[in-house]
Amino acid sequence: MTFTGQAYALGAGTVINAIATWKGAAFGVDLKTFADVELTKESSSFIGTIEGVPQGDTTLIERSMELVLEHFGIEMGGTVVTRSEVPLASGLKSSSAAANATILATLDALGETLEPLDAVNMGVRAAKDAGVTITGAFDDACASFFGGIVVTDNRKNELVKRTEKEMDVVIFAPDRQSFSSQTNVHNSELLAPWVDMAYDLALEGEYEKAMTLNGFLYCGALGFSTDIMMEALKCGVKGVSLSGTGPAYSALVDRKMADTLTKVWGDLGTSGKVINTKINNDGLTKP
Repeated sequence: MTFTGQAYALGAGTVINAIATWKGAAFGVDLKTFADVELTKESSSFIGTIEGVPQGDTTLIERSMELVLEHFGIEMGGTVVTRSEVPLASGLKSSSAAANATILATLDALGETLEPLDAVNMGVRAAKDAGVTITGAFDDACASFFGGIVVTDNRKNELVKRTEKEMDVVIFAPDRQSFSSQTNVHNSELLAPWVDMAYDLALEGEYEKAMTLNGFLYCGALGFSTDIMMEALKCGVKGVSLSGTGPAYSALVDRKMADTLTKVWGDLGTSGKVINTKINNDGLTKP
């Protein structure tokens, strides 16, 4: 007998990267990662597939499925297939989205539920176990799960603040990948006093100022160009940042500004794609 389940979770953009201080902020975007799970009592193994990425590392989604079954004391195996609108390894929280979607799809297959924050923390644990994150990415996981803008303390796994905001999001995703696990942590930690300033701005609701400060800091620490950010500022954009550990950049804008920035970034001549989306305030369920 087999049990099947489906679910999705959101991609997200960065306001504050938590690597320097373990305190972060992020916003859910209207790009989704989908998971299809099939469980069976005929096997004890876990097999993951990332659609379109035949050689992709599936440890995270396999571990996410395994943790759900362990939680309920169920001895089964299964398969999980994920497909995503979120560019992978670009700083747009594809790992958090994949973990959340897999956990929810596994719960759906079992006919079980978890408290929202328990599900988020399970995904954070899976990410740590799989070695795809440095801080556990609790901020990214919360943005992916709850939508809106979240401010978190990743060391305490505490959701400090959540705000809903109607804004468009423009993303520039270069044609290369950057994995969080390979980030220069030492350089990032040197930024701590200034990242704290950005975090305080986020707590005050000054999200655009916070993310722009965050972007210049982390571009410097991680060796990314600030040219893309500067082009956005020249257009009048107030909030633009390197997303996560890159290489993607994201900007919070109004509808009119979105069209302008989409054209400007599209004309840069840099290999990549411009994605026009918005903050998703609905999330998967409320915290």
